[in-house]
Amino acid sequence: MNTTITCFGETLWDVLPTSKQPGGAPMNVAADLRNFGINAQMISRVGSDELGTELLDFIAQKGLPLELIQIGQTHLTGVAKANISDANEVTYKIVQPVAWDYIQQAPNLTEAVRNSDFFVYGSLAARSPQTHETLLALLDVAQRKVFDVNLRAPHYERGLVEELLHRADIAKLNEHELIELSAWYGEESDLHAAMHQLRARYALDVLCVTLGEHGAVLLDESGLYSQVGFPVEVADTIGSGDAFLAGFLYKTVQNEPAQKTLEFACATGAYVATQRGATPAFTEETIRTTILLPALPV
Repeated sequence: MNTTITCFGETLWDVLPTSKQPGGAPMNVAADLRNFGINAQMISRVGSDELGTELLDFIAQKGLPLELIQIGQTHLTGVAKANISDANEVTYKIVQPVAWDYIQQAPNLTEAVRNSDFFVYGSLAARSPQTHETLLALLDVAQRKVFDVNLRAPHYERGLVEELLHRADIAKLNEHELIELSAWYGEESDLHAAMHQLRARYALDVLCVTLGEHGAVLLDESGLYSQVGFPVEVADTIGSGDAFLAGFLYKTVQNEPAQKTLEFACATGAYVATQRGATPAFTEETIRTTILLPALPV
């Protein structure tokens, strides 16, 4: 598969009560895409500290190239303190400022994004002026732009999110984020109506809204598609939304119909929820045999 997908933004350590796990939404998406055999790569920045070295080692182990990950001398590697007391809604305290707040524009980044089929970005990395400026420059050369909205209070404000939505071709968000965005405009609180309004407002090709354990909904030019959730025993939900996006992009690349794409994306997110940590190893066959096939009628 010759498709190249570049993910941009935060790489960090999720600090859990008894351990630390590599994380950051764009890095999780990139690692999951590599599981599927996609040529995924990551643009980010780490510190020249022990945590940075460990993170680079982990990223390399996941098969991701390191050429687009900068190493800074003045800021520490990113850390997020995760609260997993609610198994279905992990919350984070994200340290600021850290290395990924200072991603510098460079010719190799521009070339990588220009030559990619998809460019994945979120709102969190744009919290700082330097990385925000770099992101906007890369969006200027990106082919297909995928906005993983990923609102993390207090690291965003309305104008920033609107700016990034206007640049997107595809947007993915969860139902709570959709409610918040719809409230900005005093629009429909009904899920489907709100999706139609948001897609129209920002001229999006595709809008995906995840519903946690209840599945997801997809809206594109051909219509609205719904997928119920897959019942699984949850280990933790860290990385499940990122896995959903990776599954969605994997099937989008294969030109699968919207309903099949949505089903597979939900199954990928469900599988990751059964595993500890954000980036377990898996293949398409793993998803099919452990999540999809058991749900088929006998």
